Amino acid sequence: MFRTALRNVLAHKARLLMTVLAVMLGVAFVSGTLVFTDTLGKALSGQSAKSYDGVAVSVTSYGTVRDENGKKQGEPGISQQTLDRIGKLNGVDSVSGRVSGFAGVGDENGKLIGSGWANRGANYAPVKDGKDPRYTFTDGTGPVKDDQIALDRATAATGRYKVGDKVRVATNGPVKEYTLSGVFTTEDGQVNAGGSLVLFDTKVAQTLYLQPGFYSELAVAAKPGASPDTLLSEIKPLLDAKTTKAQTGAALAKEQAKSIEREMGSMSTMLLAFALISLFVGIFLIYNTFTMLVAQRTKELALLRAVGAERGQVMRSVLSEAVVVGLVSAVTGLLAGVGLAVGMRSLMDSLGAKIPAGDLVVAPATVVWALVIGVVVTTLSALLPAWRTGRIPPVAAMGSAHLPATAKSLVVRNVFGVLLALLGIGLVFTGVSMGGDGREVLGGGAFFLLLGLIVLLPLLSRPVIAAIRPLLRRVFGVPGKLAAQNAVRNPRRTAVTAASLTIGLTLVTTLSVLGITMGKAVDRMSSDKIKADYKVSMADGGGGLDKSVIDALAKAPGVKGVSPQTAGFLRIGSDFRAASGVDPASIGDMLNIDVVAGSLDSLAKGEVAVAEPTAKKNGLAVGSVVQAEFDDGSPARLKVGAVYKELDGLLSPYVLDDKILRAHSEEPYIPEVYVNTGGESQKAEQAVVDALGKNPAIRVATQQDMRNEMGGIVNLALNIMYGLLGMALIISVLGVVNTLAMSVFERTQEIGMLRAIGLDRGRVKNMIRLEAVVISLFGAVLGVVVGVFLAWALGTTFSKVVPGYELVLPYGRLGIFLLLAAVVGVLAAMWPARSAARLNMLTAIKTE
Repeated sequence: MFRTALRNVLAHKARLLMTVLAVMLGVAFVSGTLVFTDTLGKALSGQSAKSYDGVAVSVTSYGTVRDENGKKQGEPGISQQTLDRIGKLNGVDSVSGRVSGFAGVGDENGKLIGSGWANRGANYAPVKDGKDPRYTFTDGTGPVKDDQIALDRATAATGRYKVGDKVRVATNGPVKEYTLSGVFTTEDGQVNAGGSLVLFDTKVAQTLYLQPGFYSELAVAAKPGASPDTLLSEIKPLLDAKTTKAQTGAALAKEQAKSIEREMGSMSTMLLAFALISLFVGIFLIYNTFTMLVAQRTKELALLRAVGAERGQVMRSVLSEAVVVGLVSAVTGLLAGVGLAVGMRSLMDSLGAKIPAGDLVVAPATVVWALVIGVVVTTLSALLPAWRTGRIPPVAAMGSAHLPATAKSLVVRNVFGVLLALLGIGLVFTGVSMGGDGREVLGGGAFFLLLGLIVLLPLLSRPVIAAIRPLLRRVFGVPGKLAAQNAVRNPRRTAVTAASLTIGLTLVTTLSVLGITMGKAVDRMSSDKIKADYKVSMADGGGGLDKSVIDALAKAPGVKGVSPQTAGFLRIGSDFRAASGVDPASIGDMLNIDVVAGSLDSLAKGEVAVAEPTAKKNGLAVGSVVQAEFDDGSPARLKVGAVYKELDGLLSPYVLDDKILRAHSEEPYIPEVYVNTGGESQKAEQAVVDALGKNPAIRVATQQDMRNEMGGIVNLALNIMYGLLGMALIISVLGVVNTLAMSVFERTQEIGMLRAIGLDRGRVKNMIRLEAVVISLFGAVLGVVVGVFLAWALGTTFSKVVPGYELVLPYGRLGIFLLLAAVVGVLAAMWPARSAARLNMLTAIKTE
């Protein structure tokens, strides 16, 4: 029977081609993900370990911390005195103090080089040999003077800087000009991620990022023969345990490796989720293929039964075919996955995200998973068709009956589908009623709803396709009528073919509707709540601006108002509450603040404005007094002067005069500054840019830029999701091609008869194309409808946390999805339609 199975695979290899491709693509996605993440993880771990070569003990400072009473304790970093004491210990060869922060370098046009979030500045810390072991200089030397810097090779090349050139460098304050003393290479991960690295003299870096005489980290090198563990035990008593952490270099490298492994695990999980969606879609293609093969070989299988083969033998024969197909698909998928991983690595390099050098990692587990997934998915998909072969009676060899499904089996299927769909809908509405806490329940409901819909597709296909049959007949004539009849001739086959498109379009539609709705909500929040002409912030997206920026903007020509958004906190009772510092005179012109009670003018009197939810929760009203404590520990007796409707993401629950908040903060954090110029214009924007010294590290955003910030993130996320779901849609297309091709083979005699009674080749092609379009649109329409429903349900759970949330149906994009589904049908029908049209009329009529 195994030889028979092998012979059947070889005999029907053309019909099994699409099945092999579908499983191969799914396995390639899985194995490619595993190979890529394993390779990337090993390369990053190796890079991380290399950065700790020669480090016996690493000491990290947390800076000042607060005790249980909110008082600051400890020093801002590790002092020079502590470094000197550690350097005198027996067994210590050298101690290198390190300090770092944000630094941006502009190119010849003043544009920031590198990714803002990955642009860093650090100190050049030579040890006994006069070199810093972290960097290898290819030209010049490290900075030794206040006005010198060194740049990584990629940044120097991008900016076309050479040793001796003047380079403008920006931190969070005014731009300063330095002389380039050297160019170096480094294994720094952020540089490899597309960022830049500027090295300063240690004193300059300490002044910029911490305080003179303090470091954020120490790297201790041991003398030959000295034990890192012994050194660690000697160093710990010299440190403040509350504000510092000391560990061996080996332990730190191991900790970093585990962290990288977790990050790679998260990436792998996300990619594998989409790979499993592709494999799930492929199940329908495989099921359809084996169902049609079994139907076409009814006579052959019945003959095997007639000559003595038992039911189990026939069933195992079909399953053996599935195993062979699965093995071939798994092996080719594994090879394709390795190629995919290599391609992804090259793509990241071309996009500027340099991956550290390292060998390609094809772990044994990856090979095992590829083989198991390929064989198991194919075998499980073929299980039901194989079981049906055992029901073929030997008498079927006398004719060519295909044993259609009984009415009883269809009734059972429909009842089961209705129950699943009702369960899914019930869980979805339960999740909606639970709000933000019900998303997991909603996800379960979506799964059961989709499952129920797939089971019910044969039942739904007849009325849906029947509704468009008159249109097809009027527009396309006989081919249209025949296409509609063929599409519902075998509802199960139509349903299984359409199911893959339904799943893909459901996911794509849900993501699109939800993403666009979220983007519109944020856009409305920006346009409705922000009145300022410009927002000034750091290009790295998270750094704070220097307070000198406020004065520079206030003096700029044409600027009518400036309001910083200083972020701080107040200690109220035992809790710390976020507070915003604003300019009382201009904040009303910057943000559209809906004041419920009192007036924002009270901020100028030293009073506080409180968000309405916070006021209700704490029983506050205009005139109430809030007993609080500032960042520096000073007591505050703040009178409530206004209550306003909450502006989530724009203002903290407590709002004060910026001057008061900054006066009580040692290092005020100013994430953004709003500017009014009486209207946007190129001249006004240039005046703001010039006031900042054309600082490449500071971003000046117009109102449209502010709206695009979140819109860009949403669009990027949607495009990534579309790309990841693309594999599932490709497999869906293969499913349509496969079903039509095998259907043409199955209907050879019928097509020959149609040709004989006058249906020419062109109309035969149209019939096959229209059949494909009908099936594709049937699946797509259901997918879009269910996707919109799920997007509404999921979006409702976000409505309370996203201000201005209101469901938006992107009719244009949904229309494009349906149009693309129709195009998919046309493209999928090209080969089957051509094959049908080329059939020899007489030969086709004689075919059994």
